[in-house]
Amino acid sequence: MMRKTPPFRADHVGSLLRSAPLKDAREKFFTHKISADDLKAVEDVEIKKIIDKQEAIGLESITDGEFRRSWWHMDFIGELDGVEVIEVDQGIQFTGTQTKPKAPRVTGKISSKNHPHIEHFKFLAANTTKTPKQAIPSPSMLHYRGGRKMINMGVYPTMEEFYHDLGQAYKQAVHGFYAAGCRYLQIDDCSFAYLCDPAQREMLAARGDDPVKQGEIYVGMMNAALENKPADLAATMHVCRGNFRSTFISSGGYEPIADLMFNTLNMDGYFLEWDNDRSGGFEPLRFLPKGKTVILGLVTSKTGTLETREDLLRRIDEASKYAPLDQLCLSPQCGFASTEEGNTLTEEEQWAKLKLVIDVSKEVWGK
Repeated sequence: MMRKTPPFRADHVGSLLRSAPLKDAREKFFTHKISADDLKAVEDVEIKKIIDKQEAIGLESITDGEFRRSWWHMDFIGELDGVEVIEVDQGIQFTGTQTKPKAPRVTGKISSKNHPHIEHFKFLAANTTKTPKQAIPSPSMLHYRGGRKMINMGVYPTMEEFYHDLGQAYKQAVHGFYAAGCRYLQIDDCSFAYLCDPAQREMLAARGDDPVKQGEIYVGMMNAALENKPADLAATMHVCRGNFRSTFISSGGYEPIADLMFNTLNMDGYFLEWDNDRSGGFEPLRFLPKGKTVILGLVTSKTGTLETREDLLRRIDEASKYAPLDQLCLSPQCGFASTEEGNTLTEEEQWAKLKLVIDVSKEVWGK
């Protein structure tokens, strides 16, 4: 049957291809041709348009497409107290390409007394009649890429102090969003997927981090952030293998982290990617406990080629051999624009994919 509370049978990760007027305004702002107020005015107009589009095609969870962000994670992390985003020697290395050369650095005690993105949520909530969803990056994303070297040792002599404060800062943010009316929160994470990739585990070990313990540390931070979570706040996590200009970083199925993720992490649901051979099989779903939901990311956001109804039905049936169909939902595998550059498909192809998710979900779970 269909669901009246999130996550929904037909759902989506959240980021959408930036519109032409928005791209133009952002370019003018960053080259000092228009003011911050001018940029916000364009953002407001363009966000209202994509809210209307999401509602029109039948989505129940509505996002602002991350239209006010350059990155899915850097913008949020950089607005935590005690964190700044700096220029570095090279960007994040994806398959065949790199991002802009920026990285977060911890320069002071971390907190989040009044995160600016709460105002972004308020605008979204005021302009939709459906369920507004807020996506934020996981706390692990402040540590995973740079590790210890990006954290001021004078501020945090021990990593335990850093992990504690980061978890508490996220707890402040979670309660701030809730106070603003948020009842659907998504935490976007790459670290758990990276822990499934032998090359990434080797990288962590080489710099002095234990890849086994690291997952447990990240779970601890997220559970701290969600401590005393109100019962009517649905908290989900999207686990991503990297998404930039339709490329990726890691490979490997969820087997190494499935038990930890499903049974130790206090999430209500998990957006997981199964759009290609790099993603492994559905076997890790056998660890899913009762009362939790997995949103099957079967529709790729990386290309414009539209999946077939028959293929999606077959794969949902395959997944249901490892977890009850009532604990499953359907979505694209990732957002369509994790960074403002966006993936290599058209807006029409993006909306066709979202519509397919909705149509197939009705066929599987009813209207």
